[in-house]
Amino acid sequence: MLRIRKLQLLCMILIIIPAYSFSLFRAQAEPAKQDNVTPFLQELFDDRTRLLMDQDKTHIEDHYLFKDRRSSQYAYLHELNRAEYIQEWAKLRKIKFVNAESSIRIARAIVLGDTAKVSLVQSLKLSYEYIDSYPGRHDFGIGTRHGITLRKKDNRWYVEREWYSDPLEENSKKIQKSDLFFTPHEVPATPERVIHKYNRARAVDYANKYAGTTWGAGNGQRYNQKYLDYNSKGGDCTNFSSQVIGDKEEGGGLPMKSGWHYLYGNGGSQAWVQTDAFKNFLLRSGYGRIIGQGSFSDIVQSVNERQQHLNRPQLLPGDLIAYVLKGDVDHFSVVVGFDQSGYPLVNSHTADRFRVPFDLGWDKNTKYLLIHIQD
Repeated sequence: MLRIRKLQLLCMILIIIPAYSFSLFRAQAEPAKQDNVTPFLQELFDDRTRLLMDQDKTHIEDHYLFKDRRSSQYAYLHELNRAEYIQEWAKLRKIKFVNAESSIRIARAIVLGDTAKVSLVQSLKLSYEYIDSYPGRHDFGIGTRHGITLRKKDNRWYVEREWYSDPLEENSKKIQKSDLFFTPHEVPATPERVIHKYNRARAVDYANKYAGTTWGAGNGQRYNQKYLDYNSKGGDCTNFSSQVIGDKEEGGGLPMKSGWHYLYGNGGSQAWVQTDAFKNFLLRSGYGRIIGQGSFSDIVQSVNERQQHLNRPQLLPGDLIAYVLKGDVDHFSVVVGFDQSGYPLVNSHTADRFRVPFDLGWDKNTKYLLIHIQD
């Protein structure tokens, strides 16, 4: 679990959606189908996905009551801001987005007169290419859980208010600029006969299988059901990272010890689920070692320098990244690979991410810790 950030609740989801459950795969209520709620929501999310690509606000204007209701105006402006953020991030990283696709799954929808209350999941797929070099397209996914109130006016639906934990909710003017860029990353080969206590390949497979509601994830886009879901208890990112490195059946298989453990049916210890406690455990136990830290530019320089000195510990798939705000760890993600230019890609929960560039959704106030898991 982690600490709340103002406006952006990346890991700290405090779900306050009264009167209906967030059971992600429950069939939608029949009255919603009959009252055209589903077609409206599909159109809404398709148009918002188009907005991410071209920032043309006319795509979504007709879906909001922003002239009548402040909550609707806030929801509308939020979508404009996130589209501006993602395009500014791409500009600063010298890439361009070339495709965006969206799908939604309605968990529940209840219609009462001219009001509809909906809980749903959006699975977003985004694709980018580098502008001047490194040919090829990279696809990544983001999954978000939404609580939406719709209002009917003049026989059509509008968004009255909406809540979701949005990983793209940063200020586009606060993205860190950098003159440094990653170089193509080569993962050192491991001799087949060497047996390590940490199984990196399985850890990465676990992170991909159980990445959750995002495009690209396995397991039917569900979490591992043998672990509790901490989204409603403060965030699931650390719980997920612990599973990745510690699950003995499918994950990295590091033995539970020193207060870092999970009791099946009861939940995880503080070091298993809480960000700072997890970071402290990794370093104190010797399971993890910090091999880079600081701003975005610091991380680029650190990763590139280690590539030039292969005798030093490298950032590898199966390692972890901690995100630090005001001296406290706010989030954890799992490194699962690198794109064509050597950009580290991560998976995480809250919000759910699949092979996302590690700094997307963060700003210049964020510091990063690269934590190499000792083999």
